[in-house]
Amino acid sequence: MGAIAAIGEAQRVQGLGLAGVLVMPADSPEEVQASWSRLPEDVVMVILTERASTALGEAPAGRLTVVMPQ
Repeated sequence: MGAIAAIGEAQRVQGLGLAGVLVMPADSPEEVQASWSRLPEDVVMVILTERASTALGEAPAGRLTVVMPQ
C-alpha cells in the first residue's frame, strides 16, 4: 500500500498529519511545484488544496490527486 501526501496552505493541511498523511505546506505556486517535485517515491495519492491545485495545473500522471473542498 502506498503513502498519502497533502500539499497546500499550512492551516488547511496540517491536521491531516494526525491521520498519518505526509504534510507538505506550500503557500506560493513555487512552493507547490517544489513540494510536488520532492514527493517520495511511495506516495500514490496527493491531497491538494484548491489553491495548490490551481498552482500545479495538470498534475503529472502516476499519482491520484484529490482536491479538498473549500
